[in-house]
Amino acid sequence: MRNLTGFCFCSIIGIAPLMWLAAIPQFPVIAALLAASLCIAFIPHRLARYVAFSLLCFCWALINAKESLAPFEKWTGKPVTVEAVMDRSDGKENHELRMVSLEGLRVFPPVGIRVRGEYFPNSTCAGQRWRMKVHLRPVHGQLNVGGFDSQRYALAQHQPLSARIISAQSVTGSCDLRARWLAHVTAATQSLPYQGIILALAFGERAGMSDEQKNLLRQTGTAHLMAISGMHISLAAMVGWLVARLAQLSFPAHRIHFRLPLIASVIAAGIYTWLAGGNPPAIRAFIGVMIWLLLRLKGRNWSGWEVWLCCISGILIYDPLTVLSDSFWLSAMAVAALIFWYQWMPLPRSLKAAKGFYRYPLALLHLQIGIMFLLMPLQILIFHGMSLSALIANLFAVPLISFAVVPALLAGLVITDLPWAGEYLWWGVDRLLALLFKALSLLPEGWLDVDKRFQVLSLSGWLVVIIHRLALWRSSCLSIMALMVSLVMPTLRTEEKDDSWQVTMLDVGHGLAIAIVRQGKVFLYDTGNAWPDGDVGQQIIIPWLRWHHLSLEQVVISHEHLDHRGGLPSLQRAWPALKIRSPLRWEGHHSCFQGDQWQWQGLQFTVQWPPAQPAMKGNNGSCVVMVSDGHFRILFTGDVEAEAELAMLKRRWGILHADIIQVPHHGSRTSSSAPLLRAVAGSAALSSTSRYNAWHLPSAKVVQRYQSQGYKWYDTAHSGQLTIDINSDKWQINSFRAQISPRWYHQWFGVSRDNG
Repeated sequence: MRNLTGFCFCSIIGIAPLMWLAAIPQFPVIAALLAASLCIAFIPHRLARYVAFSLLCFCWALINAKESLAPFEKWTGKPVTVEAVMDRSDGKENHELRMVSLEGLRVFPPVGIRVRGEYFPNSTCAGQRWRMKVHLRPVHGQLNVGGFDSQRYALAQHQPLSARIISAQSVTGSCDLRARWLAHVTAATQSLPYQGIILALAFGERAGMSDEQKNLLRQTGTAHLMAISGMHISLAAMVGWLVARLAQLSFPAHRIHFRLPLIASVIAAGIYTWLAGGNPPAIRAFIGVMIWLLLRLKGRNWSGWEVWLCCISGILIYDPLTVLSDSFWLSAMAVAALIFWYQWMPLPRSLKAAKGFYRYPLALLHLQIGIMFLLMPLQILIFHGMSLSALIANLFAVPLISFAVVPALLAGLVITDLPWAGEYLWWGVDRLLALLFKALSLLPEGWLDVDKRFQVLSLSGWLVVIIHRLALWRSSCLSIMALMVSLVMPTLRTEEKDDSWQVTMLDVGHGLAIAIVRQGKVFLYDTGNAWPDGDVGQQIIIPWLRWHHLSLEQVVISHEHLDHRGGLPSLQRAWPALKIRSPLRWEGHHSCFQGDQWQWQGLQFTVQWPPAQPAMKGNNGSCVVMVSDGHFRILFTGDVEAEAELAMLKRRWGILHADIIQVPHHGSRTSSSAPLLRAVAGSAALSSTSRYNAWHLPSAKVVQRYQSQGYKWYDTAHSGQLTIDINSDKWQINSFRAQISPRWYHQWFGVSRDNG
């Protein structure tokens, strides 16, 4: 079977580049690569066949990526009539659908559509078919270094489009069997405190989980237990296997065969996958179970690594875009870590031979230690932190969920309609969950934010295991010490004192947040927007600062509008001693009026507007600040409008000259007057704007005005995060999409002018 594992490895090598490609080549290039792979395949050598298969899988990945981008070019930019099947709905304003036809033509495979903040004319549930006139929009996400990559996530989930509904008509109003089952279980558990957790475990519906429950699961590192994933599908397969084995006890000996329990396990896994609504993690786990079954049916004793390699290969060949999924790599690496751990650090023989009950918790502790240390690199990369209480929490949470809650829950799904039995079983599941959450709440808050300096050090878990098992500390002691020092050094590195500094305009959607960074310290100009259950400070600014190991010292709030001050409360909670400047005259705020000057980290700050008297509010009261290091100058303008711009220019024409200007009021036609642009006489203009904003900003006329004055235009909607690297009189602007992380899944999709 060496050839099979060799081809599996080649398929992974062929599909993996999809994570790093800057652009997907056109079909003629793909066709040429395909022809080359076929030619190489005729070379009579095993290595040639491996190369040909890798190239073939690479072409398959490119074709899938190309097809995932096709809807952006074909269907966006104008209203279209579609038919779609409802996959998920909260019954209110958030829905997920599969588009099966467009303008009367069948769409295959169906394309996922997300609808947010839209109400349908009738009640909604999974299985309904709707005919709708919609304006389809390509996926677009806020892109910041170290932030959540929503564009990559949407493509991995096969939901590349969002829809704004113009009209909708129900074609079939009946719900599918799963939706009816979900409604039935929801009614049966409506009085239970942990109904949201029950529905998450049974159907993958997490909308009912409270914010407190989600936060507790995150703090204790047990969130993975409350989403239907590989572990839960495997448990369902195990239950199916046990049921079949028990049934075989009544069979005559000649009727007992090992295939029946295997087939039963796959059927049980398939049913649970269907209950989960066919979400991608569940489908991937089911494919893994199917591959495991096929390998077992071969009758050969496969090693753990061979099974792992075949499963990863099969999943990626089935859906190459899975390579973009963080949850897939977490699951894959968790299994790889277990195999590695038990091969290189097996349980001590004395523990294996022990007959007392105590060996089971010790064996579970041994497993959790391996998972914690070996998954640390991926956890830090994806979540930018780790839970210190996860080790203890999972010691009791994993067995409780695996051997009590999930089996009881599966039984409850079957006997819900039985008088008394179903009611008491759901009550028992709820009490088990209450016990779990009570125990979790007793643990201290364990979440630790970790910055990017620790990424290299997090690999030490793997290295320590290898060094210990191979006894390298005996023969290469000095080399091992040098290696460990090299891992620790990045965490001890301090900011060098030099003339360089950075200005970063974060991609915060509609709003403004600009970070001035020097020697590990940050001065922030505005703090972005806020909404009922969050704000930019909590969601974007604080994670960005902590990931880059930066300390926030001062903030300027340009004016009182929410899209410029929304994140301030979260920042004040994180840094209570934060110094705030503004023209608002609020308690605790230092002044930010025309003529004010101060220095910070060797940079000169001069306030150009507004005057202290008369008091001004709104956009025209924005605090306009010039920042300079003696060579480079940048002007921050907030939302100042034309009237205030002209007043600011009186007798101050030469003072406003700058290399770069932050575009006032997000590029609105009420700002950026021609006299201001001529007075600044800069080289580049940076605008903080959001795609699909209700005001169609930036105005095309304003963009043209800047370009006609010789400015190079940048905006966060097109570029993502914008960073200016400054060193004396040399400076350079780097955008997320073009320079920082140029990936095919990071591009601006659809019509280039579409920003409304």
